[in-house]
Amino acid sequence: MEGKAVPTVNFPYRTKDGQWAVKTTDDIFKNKTVVFFALPGAFTPTCSSTHLPGYNKLAPVFKKNGVDEIICSAVNDTFIMNQWAEEQKAENVTFLPDGNGEFAKGMGLLRDFSKVGFGQRSWRYSMLVKNEIVEKMFIEPVKEGDPFEVSDAMTMLKYINPEAKALPSATIFTMPGCPHCARAKKLLTDEGIQYEEISVAGGDGNVSFNTVFAVTGKDTVPQIFMDGKHIGGADDLTAQLKK
Repeated sequence: MEGKAVPTVNFPYRTKDGQWAVKTTDDIFKNKTVVFFALPGAFTPTCSSTHLPGYNKLAPVFKKNGVDEIICSAVNDTFIMNQWAEEQKAENVTFLPDGNGEFAKGMGLLRDFSKVGFGQRSWRYSMLVKNEIVEKMFIEPVKEGDPFEVSDAMTMLKYINPEAKALPSATIFTMPGCPHCARAKKLLTDEGIQYEEISVAGGDGNVSFNTVFAVTGKDTVPQIFMDGKHIGGADDLTAQLKK
């Protein structure tokens, strides 16, 4: 399919307010640079633990490298895809139900998964599409099991820009009303760094300042970790991001 146009397909889906709507191939791909990845099914182990989270995490880096949208598709109905999106909290990825398998079939990648009770599903792959034309595809090899070797987010990112690097992941201990916590969160957001926020005593969590001291040696917030390394407070974060 490289160098060819994507299949012309209508995608019925259910909106957040419970209305039926339709997206067309033009709606999705026309005049856009899109990273599109397809997988065998929502809620399945590799898809939920690795494939989807990888693209969601790297979405800010893809955006900096000219990608307008990241789309995840599976041969599942819209209710399943909407529920999976809600559970995964993958706000940076658009979920596209290919319920009848028409797009997968048009791509020549509809496969029979009857051995595991799935019926007809999409083979796992990723592609870069520019204005409806497929520029590059990474298709998983045909072998037993559920191969996941080439359609991952980092492989696609390195194709787009070999010098691109993944953003770090961050964890931040905070307390409601803390101005330095708010400053630290804004710094992370401005850099496109996703973070897990842990609220200490006085907030809505069950973590105390004793816990913060035990893991950081500090009794103040915010306390920030990046890729598992303790950075410190908001000023320390500012210095780290300038390096």
